[in-house]
Amino acid sequence: MPIDITRLSQAQPFQPADHHGVGPVHLFGGSDYDGAVTTALSHYLPGGRADMSPVAAETLYVVLTGTLSLDAEGDTYDLHPLDAVRLTAGTPRGVENRTNLPASMLVIRPNPAAGQAGDTAEERS
Repeated sequence: MPIDITRLSQAQPFQPADHHGVGPVHLFGGSDYDGAVTTALSHYLPGGRADMSPVAAETLYVVLTGTLSLDAEGDTYDLHPLDAVRLTAGTPRGVENRTNLPASMLVIRPNPAAGQAGDTAEERS
């Protein structure tokens, strides 16, 4: 199929390890997904965070709403709507919503399970 559409109402929620107060959904991804790139929409409640850990693969973040703080390479960066970040594989990072309002971002990365059955790295990182 040359076009694959996921309606937000059909997106599947999942819970990645070491994420607290974060409600992500797969727009493209999950255990049966064989596309080359995964995309998740992550909603961070106030105080929500992804603990410091290395990203499994090159990862792109695009903040859609709110403000998120990214800790990486010994620095902290406040990310605002439409700010984008590229992290290379293995880069340790932590993300936290340090505000009193929810924040959302897209998380885009390659799917190492493309063409194979089983878990994707996105579900483990």
